[in-house]
Parts: sequence; C-alpha cells; structure tokens
Amino acid sequence: MQTADWILWNARIYTQDPEQPIAGAIAIIGERIGAVGHAGDMRPWQGPRTRTLDLGGATVLPGLVDAHLHLEGYARRRMGVDVDTPTLEEALERVARRAAYTPPGTWIIGRGWLQERWGRFPSADDLDPVAPAHPVALWARSGHALWVNREAMRQAGITSETPDPPGGRIARDPRGEPIGLFFERAMDLIVRAIPEPSTEELAEALYEALHELAALGLTAVHNFDGPRAFAALQVLRERGDLPLRVVQHLPLTMLDHALALGLRTGFGDDWLRIGAVKIFADGALGPRTAWMLAPYEGEPENLGMAFTPPEAMREAARRATAAGLWLAIHAIGDRANREALDLYAELRELEARLGIPPEARRHRIEHAQLVHPDDIPRFGRLGVVASMQPIHAVSDRPMAERYWGKRCATAYAWRSLKERGASLAFGSDAPVEPPNPFWGLHAAVVRDGWHPEHALSLAEALEAYTVGPAWAAGLERWQGRLRPGMWADLIVLPEDPFRIPAEGLRELTVLGTMVGGRWVYQRLV
Repeated sequence: MQTADWILWNARIYTQDPEQPIAGAIAIIGERIGAVGHAGDMRPWQGPRTRTLDLGGATVLPGLVDAHLHLEGYARRRMGVDVDTPTLEEALERVARRAAYTPPGTWIIGRGWLQERWGRFPSADDLDPVAPAHPVALWARSGHALWVNREAMRQAGITSETPDPPGGRIARDPRGEPIGLFFERAMDLIVRAIPEPSTEELAEALYEALHELAALGLTAVHNFDGPRAFAALQVLRERGDLPLRVVQHLPLTMLDHALALGLRTGFGDDWLRIGAVKIFADGALGPRTAWMLAPYEGEPENLGMAFTPPEAMREAARRATAAGLWLAIHAIGDRANREALDLYAELRELEARLGIPPEARRHRIEHAQLVHPDDIPRFGRLGVVASMQPIHAVSDRPMAERYWGKRCATAYAWRSLKERGASLAFGSDAPVEPPNPFWGLHAAVVRDGWHPEHALSLAEALEAYTVGPAWAAGLERWQGRLRPGMWADLIVLPEDPFRIPAEGLRELTVLGTMVGGRWVYQRLV
C-alpha cells in the first residue's frame, strides 16, 4: 500500500459523498485523496515521510468553486480606483486623488459605481473638473455601462458623428453630443483606446488575485474573461504558479479561432482547461438593458436590449455544439432567458440527431436572474445548468423591486429551479460582487428575508458551490466531493457552518486551503 503524504485527523469532515457523508480523518497521496474515514483507519497509510496534522476539531469541507467570475476584471479592479461609493461626490474625490499623483495623459480606470445609489447617472460634466488632464474610464458595478470624461472620448475619437454600434448605445444630450456614458457594446469604442497591460504584468496581477481567492476558501474558478487572461493564466501554469484550478470560458468573438484549432470543451489538464463558449443574450438590470417580456416598471417603452440577435445566437450555438464546445448564455431578463431556453431546446433536437446524449453537452445559462414561471421547469427538462450568483439577490433587491415589481416573485428563484430539476452552480460574478463564497452561502440561505420561499438549506447551497460547478464543468469524477481517488481540494474552517446560526455564515473565515494536496493558504501551524 502506498503511504500518504498528509494525514489530517481530529476533524469533522463533510465529504459531500452520500456513501460516507461525515468522517474524522483523511489521507492525501500526491494530488489525490487516498482514504477517508476515522483516525484509526489511517494507520495503514502512515509511513516515515507522512506528515500528520491534528486539526483540533476544526471542520473540513470540499474546496469551494466560484462558477462565474472575471479574473482579469477582479485583478485589475484591485489596481484601479474603487468608485463603489455612497455618493457621487465621494467617487469624484477618489478620482481627483488618483489624478493628483498620476502623470498627465495617463489613463485612470476604475469600477463600482451604481447610479441607483446616487439618484442619477453620472456624466462627463462630473468628471472633467476633477481630472481635466487625464482620460478617465470607470465601469459600472454591473460591467455593462462605462462612464468617461471628455478627454477619454477625445482619445477614443468619439464625436457626435459616432454611430451607436449594434448591441450598444451612446448616451447623448438633446443636440446629439455624447455625454460620457456608454452602454453594452458601445463600451468597446472606449476600451480599444485604453492601453493594455503586458501578458507578464497581467500574470503577476492574476497571481496575487488567485492567492487572495484561495484565502477566501476557493480552490477553483470558472473564468469568463477573454484571451488576455487566458494567455496570462498559461504563463502561470507553465511556471507552476497557478494556485487554483481554472476553467477558462471563451468569448463568442473567439469561436472561429476555436473551431479552426479544433478546440473542444475539456481540452487542457487538471489545472487549466477549456470550458464553454459564452454568448450574451442581453445586458443587465442596473442600466436596464436586460431583455424583458414586458416593459420595465415606469418605463413603458423600455424592453431592454437583445445584445446578440437571436438568429446570430442560434447560428453560433449550432456551430459550437456540433464541434464539441458547450455553451454558456448570459441571460438576465425573462425574455433573454426564454430565448436561451428556446435555443437550447433546438440544440437538444440537433444533438439527438447527431447521437449526442444531453450529458455530453452541459449547456448553461449565466445569471438567470428573472425567469418567467412557465420557463422555470424547462431548465430541468432540458438539462440546462442554472449558473447563478446568490449575492446578486441581496444587492439587486432595491433595483429589482423598482423596475420588475411583482415579477420579482420568480427572480433569483433558486428553490423553484432546484425543485424542478435544475442543476445549480453558484458563483460571485466578481468584480461585480465580492468573491467571498461565504457571503454567497449566506445570501443563498438567508436572502435577507426577501422572498424566503426561494431560499436554500445550507446543504443545498454548499452543493451548488461544490458538486454543482464540478458537474457544470464535466469534472464530477475528480471534484466536488472528498472521496478516494478524487482531487485533494479542501478547506479547513475554525467553526462548523452547520452548527452556527445562518446569520453567522457571512462571518466565516478559512484556516487553510489545500489544492491538489498542497497548501496554497494556511494559518494552521
């Protein structure tokens, strides 16, 4: 019998394995789990080089997985100006402070503003006085709107003659002059003028960000940023510096390249692999660009926006799924979710004709924030993963109630989706929201009392942070449970989350995070 590298004992281990749900000790061999059981069961696994660790009654859980975040956005937000402030004035003060020590002409970037908190949308008129010599670009918290000053528009070549691009909108005054707000694909008009960090610089930023995520209890993430982040992640993988496992999803703009190379979902290794192709069906609730079946409350002409025309979505989806690439469709409004489900119904028919079983193409809907009651059962029937972010229900509540009204009865409907057969995969959408998974668990279980009929039990929510993301990525044989033969990805907590009040979930911290049998964060010894 091969001896263990690590034996962790004197712990309460929640394995997520139905055959042995709770254990007291675990043996780690290399990157895998060798045995799970009681302390006495570990004796045959102990050798002269085995390191043992008495956890003193601490709790062990399978490593948590964030099934939807933006690594580059999160890493770069840490380098930019945080404008997630209670008032517009405070945000402007932060920009002014950054401008005071930034060389003139250098871009100032940031993220986090929410017009609902400020009572109105900001404009270039607000930014120009505090940073007249710098181009400034500040993303909304949702990432679906961009606030800039006139110097930024000048450097990007934006004038009154610049047309709105397909799937985007430039906010203008009555004379047709851009006022400094760009929505959806119109943001690209500014972004293309902003200098990008080198691959090496981004790799260093990602390295720091990934270690920060490890300290929060994450052992894997599903990344929805594009090729720059993927290139930087490959640099870390080559160096052996990748602390977490990453499933890298591909933007629709890269589909032709992926098809030309013959890439398929799952290509890669245990640490970095290809996920799905992401398609945007609509925008977001914040800027009211989520695509709706009926108008927003108080905005009788506004049905939101179809970010990608339905026929273009269908054509791309058919090509991708025929080539072995899974799909992840961003859909927030009820119309967008219906369109995505209609598309998946067509794909399931195509896949059946091609002899492809549903489990071989684990398509997803990202966010699924507002789903019409008639469409909730379709997730389970079609085998579509509901990739959702519980923390959105807490932060979006005021906007959702204001603009969706009674339709909120089926907003962020985790309970209804699960009961009707949907597989849930939870994440944070960082940097839109903080990536702390315990905040997400708290939101899933408590919901701050908002529509409590959709709340989950802690066991169900934990499954959506472990087993659910593993299934969504096709990794259920190796990830999501603590079972012999599976990856040694686990976290150690000082408290048992099942033995504290639900309100305390948000305050949980991590003593140690192990990925592939290696401690990537620990304060145990």
